[in-house]
Amino acid sequence: MSTKIKIGILGCRGIPNHYGGFEEFAEHLSKGLVEYGLEVWVYNSHNHPFQESFWNGVHIIHCYDPEYKIGTAGQFIYDLNCIIDSRKRNFDIIYQLGNTSSSIWHRFLHSKPYRISNMDGLEWIRTKYSNYVRKFLKYAEKTAVKTNDLLIADSKAIQDYVLNTYNRESVFIPYGAEVFTNQDENKLNDFDLKPFSYFLLISRLQPDNHVEEIINGILLSKTNIPLVVIGSYKNSKFGNYLFKKFNSRQIRFLDSIFDKNILNQLRYFSKLYFHGHSSGGTNPSLLEAMASSAVICAHDNLFNRAVIKENGFFFKNEDDIAKISKQIIFDKSKYQWIENNIQQIKEIYNWDKIISQYNELFIKIAKIK
Repeated sequence: MSTKIKIGILGCRGIPNHYGGFEEFAEHLSKGLVEYGLEVWVYNSHNHPFQESFWNGVHIIHCYDPEYKIGTAGQFIYDLNCIIDSRKRNFDIIYQLGNTSSSIWHRFLHSKPYRISNMDGLEWIRTKYSNYVRKFLKYAEKTAVKTNDLLIADSKAIQDYVLNTYNRESVFIPYGAEVFTNQDENKLNDFDLKPFSYFLLISRLQPDNHVEEIINGILLSKTNIPLVVIGSYKNSKFGNYLFKKFNSRQIRFLDSIFDKNILNQLRYFSKLYFHGHSSGGTNPSLLEAMASSAVICAHDNLFNRAVIKENGFFFKNEDDIAKISKQIIFDKSKYQWIENNIQQIKEIYNWDKIISQYNELFIKIAKIK
């Protein structure tokens, strides 16, 4: 083993983040571990906007990713390319983010590195997939549990699920977020919005994120408060359908926004923030809403309840959304929920604490290998 612990992070499209939750996580984790003195390598898609070989001390490896040409199947080829490349890197630890496609390629991993998998959410329950795909995702989950040396759950609910379903212990380490304190209502001017006068939804525009139900619930409420929908509707069949059906003065579609400061401003000054995710573990966008002092209305499932507990509204259908939308008549300072959620970010979902936990875990693993 080299002087430094050498870690390869697979399963994301690359850093710095230009896509989603795993990329945001990989960005924070890799940079933090380098600051602890570990040697970290992160795999990036070949066409990632960042084309350098180093980012804040993190080694970047670009691998061919044909997803832009052939769609979802390209993710499997990209993961395989990353795994094949990892065989020559002499890693001490390989950390795989998610298990959807990497689990079927586990035989191609080098036998030397200690293998860790982040279990992510229960992908196989997502209704956007066909029955065949859902069966495959369940198989992939089972394979990941059997073939990795260690499992990490980002949610207590996922940790319980893995134990109850597979009789396998896992380590709970959540995602993190940073408390937002740089509020500036002037940032709303570009969007023609006024503080606490709009509802907000930030999501990938797909059916199992309950976007259409949220929109219908807002329209059903007849509050005339606009709902701002942030998501890539131009490059999504379902998103394009929603845009054509609902785009109006009350349902306002914005394309994806990657500027964290702007997103946090929009979250903070929203009257109510909707979170429709239903199958993940600790969802990063939910943590970011909590850290931005948003009043949250989340889809009612065990994953979301495990995170915000009683500190938010929960909905199961359009009628719930309509009813809750009518209840939002007080200034957000009235809600103890916000203070409780911020406290959770500081105590549990704190990046410094999370990275310290990973550092201690990886050092422990290196000693027993």
